[in-house]
Amino acid sequence: MGSGTNIGKVRGLGSAQEGAHHWIIQRVTAVGNLALIGWLLISLLRLPHYEHELLIGWLSSPLVAVPMMLMLVSIFWHLRLGLQVLIEDYVPDHGLKFGLIILLNFFAIGGAALGIFAVAKVAFTGVVA
Repeated sequence: MGSGTNIGKVRGLGSAQEGAHHWIIQRVTAVGNLALIGWLLISLLRLPHYEHELLIGWLSSPLVAVPMMLMLVSIFWHLRLGLQVLIEDYVPDHGLKFGLIILLNFFAIGGAALGIFAVAKVAFTGVVA
């Protein structure tokens, strides 16, 4: 580890240079979420009424379906980043931490994929399952 000097004692204990990237990506997804949720609210408020057929027609438009899919990806990515930090900070057991992060990845990818599939199905067929 070191020769007993002050610098030798702390060498290798510093930053792994990954935290800043994680922090920046989390902020970028937060800004993206704000912009996309703002778009969603404004788009919904501009609709004359909220009947089922109108909403299906609205979601069938590519100018609506694509931002909706981007919003799903951004939200689930942001969720994954935030919960990963909680797991890494508060779960002391390394095996449990590894397992929880694997489950979190499956949940985030599965949730985003399910949401994208639902939007794509409505956009392409105009039918809700």
